Amino acid sequence: MNQIVIREAYQSEYPQIGEMMVQVYSSLEGFPQQEEMPEYYEMLLNVGDLTEKEHVSIHVALEDNQIAGAVVFIKEMSDYGSEGVATAVLNACGFRLLAVDHQHQGKGVGKKLVEYCLEKGRVLKRERLIIHSTKPMKLAWSMYEKMGFVRNEELDINKEEIQVYGFNYYY
Repeated sequence: MNQIVIREAYQSEYPQIGEMMVQVYSSLEGFPQQEEMPEYYEMLLNVGDLTEKEHVSIHVALEDNQIAGAVVFIKEMSDYGSEGVATAVLNACGFRLLAVDHQHQGKGVGKKLVEYCLEKGRVLKRERLIIHSTKPMKLAWSMYEKMGFVRNEELDINKEEIQVYGFNYYY
């Protein structure tokens, strides 16, 4: 198996990361499509724009120098950028928009990205790391639970298009 390297994404990689995220999310069975959530897909495509917020960074997993996956890490929840109560949680960090390119799925790329984010939170001395997931993201959901994330209904977001479920990882 090839080694997976994780680092902060270069600005020049943002368009490719956005396109990968659109492909991954739009292929999830049961997940709303572009015409149902145009703003969401626009945000995915332009994922680099999220880094304009002070506490937001994008990180890539590379396999053979190819982008195998990416995740958006948030140092301070005030910049998390979702609806609901998550943005008011203090001494917490989070990640959003974890995606693994289809050609690289099943190789542990997603898990390595999550471990990377957990380590960043540990270094920042946060009490917890917050994420959201949906039922169509069954593989990710099960991985999160195996890694020690616990459901937190207070963080749930009820969108018209899809129910979004909150999780915490406590350090």
